[in-house]
Amino acid sequence: MAAADPVRKYVVAIDNGSQSTKVSIMDAEGRIYATARVGLRPYQSPEPGQVVHPDDDVWDSIASACRVALSRFAGDPSEIVAVGLCTIRFCRAILDADGHLIEPMLSWMDARVGLSYERTSEKARYVTTSSGYITHRLTGAFKDTSANYQGVWPIDTRTWRWSTDADAYRQTGMPRELLFELVDPGDALGTLTDAASQATGLPAGIMVYATANDKAVEALGAGLRSQSELVLSLGTYVSSMTIGSEPCESESFWVNFGSSPGQYLYESEGIRRGMWTVSWFRSLLESETNGGAAEVNGEGLYQLEARLNAGAADVPPGSNGLMAILDWLAPDHAPHRRGALLGFDGSQGRFHIYRSILEGLAFTMADHAAAMASALDRRFETVILSGGGARSDLMATIVANVFDVDVKRAEADDAAGVGAAVCAAVGSGMHPSWDEAVARMVRHAPVVSPSPQGAKDYHQLHRVHTELRARSHDLFEWMNSRLNN
Repeated sequence: MAAADPVRKYVVAIDNGSQSTKVSIMDAEGRIYATARVGLRPYQSPEPGQVVHPDDDVWDSIASACRVALSRFAGDPSEIVAVGLCTIRFCRAILDADGHLIEPMLSWMDARVGLSYERTSEKARYVTTSSGYITHRLTGAFKDTSANYQGVWPIDTRTWRWSTDADAYRQTGMPRELLFELVDPGDALGTLTDAASQATGLPAGIMVYATANDKAVEALGAGLRSQSELVLSLGTYVSSMTIGSEPCESESFWVNFGSSPGQYLYESEGIRRGMWTVSWFRSLLESETNGGAAEVNGEGLYQLEARLNAGAADVPPGSNGLMAILDWLAPDHAPHRRGALLGFDGSQGRFHIYRSILEGLAFTMADHAAAMASALDRRFETVILSGGGARSDLMATIVANVFDVDVKRAEADDAAGVGAAVCAAVGSGMHPSWDEAVARMVRHAPVVSPSPQGAKDYHQLHRVHTELRARSHDLFEWMNSRLNN
């Protein structure tokens, strides 16, 4: 008689982002057995400076994505042992005594999340984050991960617990009685209630585990475990991240809580609308090739992306003198800045423009990463790419040559989902340590190494781009002053 198959255990990873929620079902080796993505509705802006998620949209997207993922799962749901919960950072949720929203959740883009809390309703009983609210929806518990408290909160960044300083509560407008109990990443938040089971399709009674803020969870799921490594997150907002053991201060980076206890995530200055620029250019070409259709979707998008990468790979470094300045979305302290494509001479086409955008991303982030490395007195020996831009072989090659280091790429296109699964696997005892869980569950594509000639070519081009960015800031400041006088 053949031996019975061993019982396989699974974890559910919830990755709730600004635009959509992705839910994946994975095993202890990081293999994905089912996945689903459900979009969020467009933000609402009821008043200037206010940006909210309409109705109960974040919870609705999470519940829906769970149901769709379960419908695609061929395994036994009774073998799901844990849920890892990751949600958007910098959000604020105001709840009544029963844990219900009394107003739509504030987005990270809402000006109020950067200010002390002002109570505007007698029903307000709790102030929490997106993860705190979703934890209550899933478990009924008033608990939250300490590692998602970025921004204006009375939290002690060294102890990962609520401050013992009475001034911290006065300055943030949040008395201790308004706040949830805090736990560390990998700690239990509570068990899934019957009501949450009916809403999500997940088995009632399974444990939900804490993660951290979404960037820290992404870094964990990309495999960041060494201070000599840098994660380059190639999403709508492009940033570079590394880890450390102190909540230190610097003008060159800012500090997040990390996604394992006692660890901090250092995040450099980034590029707002970073990979958005790639999508924007691609959408212009897609509209043209589809006879003016504006919608970009499905197989056609990936085919166009593949053609752009293939064509741009034949363009020499430097794109025949074309350079992209990526200030499409000006920072608050310099609203006059604009983006630019400089250096047209008639020899360039769509592939040159595409490559120049990728090169501009790499040059700019190399400068930001270098500033962070200098402040930390360390050298990054490896860059790990995550996010949608990591799919591009050309982008990996450009980054390897610009940074002049080996480049690894997270194999999964949802590193935050993998990070959430790692937290659930550690919390549930599926793996005995964070290092072992990452080693077993995080997968990387083959390493891309710099070439001697490529690194040499990009060294000179990088210097030119850095100076050009500085000069363009002066140019746009001058242009703004002339246009507004």
